[in-house]
Amino acid sequence: MCGRYATTRSAADLSALFESYDETDGRLGPDHNVAPTDPVPLVRVDSDAGRVLSVGRWGLVPHWSRSAAGAARMINARAETVATSRAYADPFARRRCLVPADGWYEWVRRPDGGKQPYYLTPQDGSVLAFAGIWSRWESLLTFSVLTTAAVGELAEVHDRMPLLVPRQRWDDWLAPADDPAALLAPPPPGWLAGLEIRPVGPAVGDVRNDGPGLVQRVPVPQERVGEEMTLF
Repeated sequence: MCGRYATTRSAADLSALFESYDETDGRLGPDHNVAPTDPVPLVRVDSDAGRVLSVGRWGLVPHWSRSAAGAARMINARAETVATSRAYADPFARRRCLVPADGWYEWVRRPDGGKQPYYLTPQDGSVLAFAGIWSRWESLLTFSVLTTAAVGELAEVHDRMPLLVPRQRWDDWLAPADDPAALLAPPPPGWLAGLEIRPVGPAVGDVRNDGPGLVQRVPVPQERVGEEMTLF
């Protein structure tokens, strides 16, 4: 999974969708081009307040780290090793979260050597929830997104994808679990079939660019995703 996604819903909308208390204090705004270490919404469980909508920085910093300098390298945690990794095992066991998103970006190498970005998003415009884990480092709340092997047509764009949590699994992902590894199954193929693989323009490749134009469909020479293209 490449390190960009979009999250544009307001805190009020997310708080209602995820039935969570909003503790963001007006710190959230729409972002069509989230990059590593950006502040974004996440939904977690607080022992006092229950389910809460918080602002977290993308790139987990383990509580024992001496600095936050390596956070950009820890935006994703592999589902296959998250339970045994020194950095991720404790958050996975005790501090799982949901990361709201409109969709995410991947790049495919074209035959001419260029790279074509794609935006993967629900066809019906519904919210996505990435499986996440969070940690506190000093005053920072930080998180990683879990990734897993891509399934179905998504594998034509990239061999990895975020671990997506369908609405009916939200409670299970956030709740304490004797065997959290059982939560790592990807959504069923029928659910994933509801995702659109949309070609978009190259502007998303620059983190300084933002706005709804980044997610608009553009024409590409090859209509079939993955045809004579190379995963990037």
